[in-house]
Amino acid sequence: MKVVYEDNHIIIVYKESGEIVQGDKTGDTPLSEMVKAYIKEKYAKPGMVFLGVVHRLDRPVSGLVMFARTSKALRRLNDMFRNGDIHKTYWAVVQDKPEEKEDVLEHWLVRNEEKNKSFAYYHEVPRSKKAILKYRLIGQSDNYYLLEVNLLTGRHHQIRCQLAAIDCPIKGDLKYGAKRSNPDGSISLLAHRLDFIHPVSKEHIVVESPLPQDNLWQNINFFD
Repeated sequence: MKVVYEDNHIIIVYKESGEIVQGDKTGDTPLSEMVKAYIKEKYAKPGMVFLGVVHRLDRPVSGLVMFARTSKALRRLNDMFRNGDIHKTYWAVVQDKPEEKEDVLEHWLVRNEEKNKSFAYYHEVPRSKKAILKYRLIGQSDNYYLLEVNLLTGRHHQIRCQLAAIDCPIKGDLKYGAKRSNPDGSISLLAHRLDFIHPVSKEHIVVESPLPQDNLWQNINFFD
């Protein structure tokens, strides 16, 4: 577990693809329990360690996850996420180059609980929720393209679904139309940056994730 930022109220860690943020039916140890164990050992805390989950990443996604270390921070961070005051930037590797170098995508998404998948429409349909994101092309390698994505809404599988809707599925994301899986079962989506005003100190905080240590990410050439 990599700790990227830490203070008395907040801890931000790097999640490897395949890890889960909270416990689920698999019974695998979630990242939240790993962080609790880290805090308990580092600060020799007696008894239970408080840790609040304020947002999640899909299991095959890697990158930054923020947790609250105090109840005060948890309440305020929940409000900040709800109001869009925490700005999240993602990097997505796609095989097909989008028609536009940068664009704003607007769709109406319908979530299918049984398939754990969202479906995109270009007009409002029953049970749909509006989804908006901005992307821009920021790099490429021999076979792939790197998009920087900023979410303007927070919907189920939003980035995965909306990029697939413009024929740019994320590498490895078989559920949304990728041609083949990644060897480790990941999808090439990285929660790269968190930008926010600290809920207690009011300091401006910007935290960036390291790049995954594999050839795909390491061989990308970034545009100037």
